[in-house]
Amino acid sequence: MRESKPKPYWSPYLAGLGLGLVLLLSYVILGEGLGASGAFARLEYTVLHAIFPKHVESSPYMSEYFAGVASPLADSMIFTVIGVFVGGFISGLAAGRFKKAVDKGPRISQGGRFAFAFIGGTLMGAGARIARGCTSGQALSGGATLALGSWAFMFAVFGGGYAAAYFIRRQWL
Repeated sequence: MRESKPKPYWSPYLAGLGLGLVLLLSYVILGEGLGASGAFARLEYTVLHAIFPKHVESSPYMSEYFAGVASPLADSMIFTVIGVFVGGFISGLAAGRFKKAVDKGPRISQGGRFAFAFIGGTLMGAGARIARGCTSGQALSGGATLALGSWAFMFAVFGGGYAAAYFIRRQWL
């Protein structure tokens, strides 16, 4: 069986325009911007509440997620994250790019690649909680509203990524 050639990627300008329209519609329809880390926090606090309800309810920070709602999972962010996964899966299938693979350079093992991904994801997740928003929430939603903290966050993300690239790029060459 002959494999078909994957379809070309979208133009980044067209994709950026589409993302901007989605962000605009999010503000118009939902009254809030885009973000993802809040969905994971809601899931985490829901699981913690099922195991340690008194602890979660006594925490001033975590109890806010349960105030006046039937479930903290009944939030647009949860459906946004689900939509990202489903949309990415459908897009990969439609473009002929869906395959089981680990992208890595020749100088790193598969285990090392997973370790770097886990460490990077953990640092980004912790940073998102400290910054009170992930890169999508801070950069897209906060940046679109010209929030100074969001712009400072993004300069720090790009600066940190640029500085770390010097040490990590050897794994990809």
